[in-house]
Amino acid sequence: MTAAVLPPCSILLLAGGRGQRMGGQDKGLLSWQGRPLIAHVHAVVRDLSDDLILSCNRNQHAYRAFADQLVGDAEPGFPGPLAGVLAGLAVARHAWLVVLACDAPLIERGLLEQLLSVAVTGNCAAMVRQGQQWQPMFCVIPVRQQASLQAAWQAGERSLLRALLEHPLQAVECAEEDRRLSNFNTPQWLRQ
Repeated sequence: MTAAVLPPCSILLLAGGRGQRMGGQDKGLLSWQGRPLIAHVHAVVRDLSDDLILSCNRNQHAYRAFADQLVGDAEPGFPGPLAGVLAGLAVARHAWLVVLACDAPLIERGLLEQLLSVAVTGNCAAMVRQGQQWQPMFCVIPVRQQASLQAAWQAGERSLLRALLEHPLQAVECAEEDRRLSNFNTPQWLRQ
């Protein structure tokens, strides 16, 4: 499936964490190469969708310029990515939701199009897998899974990966050293 025939998608950028490995700083707003990390990701995804959703639990005023819609977790205390995904699924305007972390500034459009193509072709969620390691911060979820993911949350599940593994899931294989998947989640990464 080529990019020209891919269906419309909503895109969710996750920036709702507490940033523990960054000393509690809001990772998406940390500067790298003169711009906030979120600006790098935004530049790649902006023209892929007319429905760009950003999940953030603080600094909404700073994030507003990077999204069509802002959402926050339904529960306080930074409960994790699954909470952000549920908030994004609740407002997504298209049948497919591309999920990305705000701290992956090296992501490329081609990988996102490949993920979406694999999801649509398999009619199920798709996720990057590096070696044997699934990468839930690089995935595409059919919006129709909202109810089952919400049910998993209500049953106490807090892991996005475990919740998605309860359903068919297609892999997009990437090399372990694939820099496009680098998460800039420690101060050392920002200095590189």
